[in-house]
Amino acid sequence: MLATGCTGEAAKWERGGWPAPVTKQGRDALHLWQGALVASLIVGGLVLLMIVGAAVLFRLRSADQMPRQVRYNLPIEVMYTFIPIVVVSILFYFTAIGENNEDKISKAPALQMGVVGFQWSWQFNYLTQGLSITGRPGDPPQLVVPTDEPIHFYLTSPDVIHSFWVVPFLFKRDVIPGHPNEFEVTVTTPGTFQGRCAEYCGVDHDRMLFTVKALPKQQYAQWLASAKTAASAGTNPEYTVYTGPKVGPKAGGYLS
Repeated sequence: MLATGCTGEAAKWERGGWPAPVTKQGRDALHLWQGALVASLIVGGLVLLMIVGAAVLFRLRSADQMPRQVRYNLPIEVMYTFIPIVVVSILFYFTAIGENNEDKISKAPALQMGVVGFQWSWQFNYLTQGLSITGRPGDPPQLVVPTDEPIHFYLTSPDVIHSFWVVPFLFKRDVIPGHPNEFEVTVTTPGTFQGRCAEYCGVDHDRMLFTVKALPKQQYAQWLASAKTAASAGTNPEYTVYTGPKVGPKAGGYLS
């Protein structure tokens, strides 16, 4: 463990090896993981303590000594049944709350983003801003988003199953042909983050890379204006004018 995981970063040990989250939803997922990790360490420690205690206290002390034979101990059996139910119920409760928060969609997200995963790259459609960014194999696109604003992602694919994964989002979701997916995140930390396809999708799966650049609102507005100008003028082959639906597709069809 020390040879493979020791980086000297105290915060990484506190996170249980997870990357540092850069989204509000990622922080919630990390807190759930930390709670489950602490619970598992406590339960595992108690079980190990009982095993070692039983082995030491009730070991065979002489060849002709027989321990007291006990068939049933009702209070202990009830306790062994009750405690795991309580532990599992608590973990289930917090997991359900965390999952609901992960899947929560606000009524008026600041940015609606259509993501198309295709063999072998990505297209990002700014649905209400009239801008598309399209990557090519070996030339990963960069998705630029504002910080501290909810971003609603709609995920579609025209060919095979892909998976949209931004590592420090602590979140990924499959991109399935014929079954649009969606999720929402709020990026809280400016920076550039690595993204990739996390579902094996064919021979060039390893080339389905992209980056996400999070900018403060004012810098994002400046970038968006220059990107739309480049799309209209045709000066950047990755940038084109988006003329499709203003709201992305869900499983039941396009939203109105």
